[in-house]
Amino acid sequence: MEFDWLDAPFDLKPIPPKEIEESFEDPFSLRILPDTVQATEARYFNLGRAMTGRGIFTVFWTDGKAYRAIFSREMTPEETAFYERKNSELS
Repeated sequence: MEFDWLDAPFDLKPIPPKEIEESFEDPFSLRILPDTVQATEARYFNLGRAMTGRGIFTVFWTDGKAYRAIFSREMTPEETAFYERKNSELS
């Protein structure tokens, strides 16, 4: 999985690119297409955990070859509960 970090449209200091990439590699990560698409290109959500256990929410775009993070932050408690619930349903 290749990421495009050139000119990232958000501050990478709070969550470094390595942790964002790790959240995509999480075998239990959830990738979701939003129910409303207002942009010209499809944007997706990723909920996953970095190796440190930190829950990360990312909005991203992909062309099937490379990923481009548009925004990333720590998961909210509600997102963490959703992530855990969905993963327990798959077990």
